[in-house]
Order: sequence, then structure tokens, then C-alpha cells
Amino acid sequence: MLRFSVLFICMFFMACNSRSKSEVEQSAQEIIDKSIEVSGGELFKHSRIGFYFRDTYYTADRNAGDFSLSRISVKNGDSIIDILSNEGFSRFINNKFIKLTDSLGQLYSSSVNSVHYFSVLPYGLNDPAVNKRYIGSEKILDKEYYLIEVSFNANGGGEDYEDVFVYWINKNSFEPDYLAYSYAETDGTGMRFRSAYNRRIVNGLRFVDYLNYDPANPNLALKDLAQSYQNKELKLISKIELDTIQVKSLKMK
Repeated sequence: MLRFSVLFICMFFMACNSRSKSEVEQSAQEIIDKSIEVSGGELFKHSRIGFYFRDTYYTADRNAGDFSLSRISVKNGDSIIDILSNEGFSRFINNKFIKLTDSLGQLYSSSVNSVHYFSVLPYGLNDPAVNKRYIGSEKILDKEYYLIEVSFNANGGGEDYEDVFVYWINKNSFEPDYLAYSYAETDGTGMRFRSAYNRRIVNGLRFVDYLNYDPANPNLALKDLAQSYQNKELKLISKIELDTIQVKSLKMK
């Protein structure tokens, strides 16, 4: 009887732990789902978006799983068009296709994808290669936030799949007001913290700009950067600003 009671108690706690883990994982998914929904949701899947970022024009076509992400610039009188799509990456200079080495192609591809990735956050956080984990809650400047950690699978996670993100999702609006991420550098790991501002809705889609900060202490955990932000211990290094945003629906009516 004693052995049976001990076994029952162990099984009970194992079931509780399993259920708690499932509930936490589910809550992370639900929080991200809600965040994407209030930011535009399904409208992103059938859209043409155009904007300027640092004097370069970017366009993004997304339609039923097909995508084409472009960057258009002029340097030394030459027109340069970079295109990343389902078919891969291509570069054109003065409308002529340019064959690139694999390393250069990957470099330009990652650069184009990075700008487009940040431009539409939190859209994209439900991609198959994305892993989401609820890691707690926190108050920042008198507002309550969910903390969601995001990592990536090596398969499908891109060249920078080892990057790790933390998103602070506002408990009332479900919008991601802050984010932090770590990335590989030649001499170690770098970190950034971003604070969203200048929120606007363009044809149903949410866009923001960011204040981009560098932590003075490189040994901090990502989730601790918000506290450093409140303590004014982060260094503002740049602004991420999108100009002249245009949005057109590509969904058939």
C-alpha cells in the first residue's frame, strides 16, 4: 500500500509538471498569435509593402506562400536591385543580372531579409523554423509585459539561425513594444535592445520605428536588458525608421 501511494504521488506530480509545461508552451503560442492578429494578421499574407529605409527603397510582395523581397538603391550612378524570393537571391546592376559568389550572395540575401524581417514584426514569428517559449512577465515604465523567447531551427532558420530574441508583449494591447536579440560576432556575441515608437497603421498593417540600443555590459542576459533600459544604462546607437510606407492588398476580391 505504501509503495502504491508513493507511486501514485509521483505519477500525479509528473502529470502536473507535464500539464504545466504544455500550458506554458501553449500560452506562448497564443500570445504570439494574438500579437500577430492585432498587428494585421492575415492581411500580411496577401500584401505589397513599400518603404524607404536609410535612402534605400524596399518592396515586399507576399501572396499565398509566394514572396519577393527587394532592395533598390543607386550607387555611383548605377542602379542596383537585389531580390530574394522563393527561387533564391538575384542581383541586377543597371538591369543586368550579376553572377555572385556564394558568400556574397548569402551576405546580400541576409542583409535584404533582415530589413524586411524587422519591418513587419511580429509577423513571421509563426514560421515553421521558429521556436517560442514563455519566460515570464515584467513591468516596464508602469506597463505589464509577457516575455517570449524566440529561437530558430538550423533547418529553415537561415544563416543567422543561432540568433536568439526576447519580445516584450504588452499585456493590454498585445503589441511588441520592446525586443532584444543576440547575434554572433567574430570576437564573441553581440546584443541589441530596441524600443518601438511612432506606431502607425497603414491599410490595416501595423508599423513602428525603433530606438536601437547597445548594452554597456556584454555579460547581461537578454531578458535583463529591459531593466538596464529603465535604469538608463543602455547606449543609443541608431534609429530604425521606415519612411513613405505604402501598402496594397494582393488578395483577390
